[in-house]
Amino acid sequence: MKFLKGFGLVTACWLSTAVADVQPASVYDKARDRAIPIEITYPESQAQCSEKAPCPVAFLGAGYGISHTNYTFLSSVLNEHGYLVVAIGHELPGDPPLSVSGNLFETRSENWLRGAKTLAFLQGELQRIIIGYDFNNLTLVGHSNGGDISAWLGNKDKPYVRQIITLDHRRVPLPKTKDIKVLSIRASDFPADSGVLPSEAEQVEFGSCVVTIPKARHDDIADFGPVWLKDKIALLVRLHLGGKSCKLLQQA
Repeated sequence: MKFLKGFGLVTACWLSTAVADVQPASVYDKARDRAIPIEITYPESQAQCSEKAPCPVAFLGAGYGISHTNYTFLSSVLNEHGYLVVAIGHELPGDPPLSVSGNLFETRSENWLRGAKTLAFLQGELQRIIIGYDFNNLTLVGHSNGGDISAWLGNKDKPYVRQIITLDHRRVPLPKTKDIKVLSIRASDFPADSGVLPSEAEQVEFGSCVVTIPKARHDDIADFGPVWLKDKIALLVRLHLGGKSCKLLQQA
């Protein structure tokens, strides 16, 4: 498993010739004058990834105020299942702070829209320069605000969004469609806003799944969280990626 850490400039030449020797990088969005920090981890089976048989791709978004490099326990699970993982730093110096007052769905929408634009930009940019991976059938993974960003893009009728896994996101309703496979893993200390999570009937209708972890804390979902919680989340993600039923996940 290879890791890409820090900030540099990704170019088409660099990535196409140095996939096996990952170096620090960011990706520059010229239209928005925005250098987007990323960390890429390659699947354990990367030798099997090719243009004819591309391996899956996951975009991983952090919770607000948490570094995108602090979710290696999740990246590792995804890498084990053959995924290229792109962890994304959404917040840059100079960005407006995340709103904490008013109608949060309205006052935070600027942040989610900006984050969704970043995901869409990376989907188009990285598929040009990283060969052998399927950027047209993306899995979006996000904790808290990163999950809200994932859900925001998932609701925008983007055909390349095929799966969303959120970790205790609380504000943006999850897509209600059979075209996007949805898993939402919940902590126990804060409820999601009304309408954010699918009802039990909607989970059956659309094939989505909501799993709550007893005694889990929202702020502990990261590498610095307790081992038991990271192990539980890793188990649920493994079962989900392995095609197990929602009922089995809820009983795990």
